[in-house]
Amino acid sequence: MARVKMAAGNWKMNNGVKAAVEFVSQVIPAVKDSNNEVVLGVPFVCIPDVAKLCAGTNVKVAAQNMYFKDSGAYTGEVSGPMLAELGVSYVIIGHSERREYFAETDETVNLKAKAVFAHGMTPIICCGETLEQRELGIKDEWIRMQVKLALKDLTDEQVSSLVIAYEPIWAIGTGKTATSEQAQEICHLIRECVAELYNREVADAVRVLYGGSVKASNCQELFGMADIDGGLVGGASLKLDEWQAISNC
Repeated sequence: MARVKMAAGNWKMNNGVKAAVEFVSQVIPAVKDSNNEVVLGVPFVCIPDVAKLCAGTNVKVAAQNMYFKDSGAYTGEVSGPMLAELGVSYVIIGHSERREYFAETDETVNLKAKAVFAHGMTPIICCGETLEQRELGIKDEWIRMQVKLALKDLTDEQVSSLVIAYEPIWAIGTGKTATSEQAQEICHLIRECVAELYNREVADAVRVLYGGSVKASNCQELFGMADIDGGLVGGASLKLDEWQAISNC
């Protein structure tokens, strides 16, 4: 079965509730005929209103993070049951910004992945290398390690359904984009790593996205590569014309 392409937007810390509702109200009719799965990763405060708007449409809602405990004395955190109750479909975990600024580790990414599944949602697991790691020639080993640790103790069925997003850290918000060949090389590496950990059937089922300055002008070439199943899109997901083009790519 062919993998369904995904256009996943990551708004990061942008748009309050009013702006989000206004934007998503325009997105819904603009992407209604898309053959891709369209997902919007919005800030926590926007999720209730955006989820209500998207109910019954082909636009799904993602959270940008989630804690792995269900409840407790964890001030400022948001749990799986809270997100599931709101109608969240996906949770982005292990984004490079979470790793760099908020001490996210491969261990907590794995714990979060298990918790996301436990509450009926699907993780979008991020991995990727810095420019220094690429120049040192250790990018392959680094990404394989991230994938292996993130997927630890997950079942075949879980891995087949999840999403892995390759985000070269040197290409996030910099305007630099990995060439389609560079992106394909790493996305293929990720798929082969999954095949080694599980089997070919699982590897062929898992969706691997590219994230790093994806825009309307390059999405078609990127999404056309054999092992790239769509994009995790930052800045361009905040611009209606760009997001419409990428979603319908």
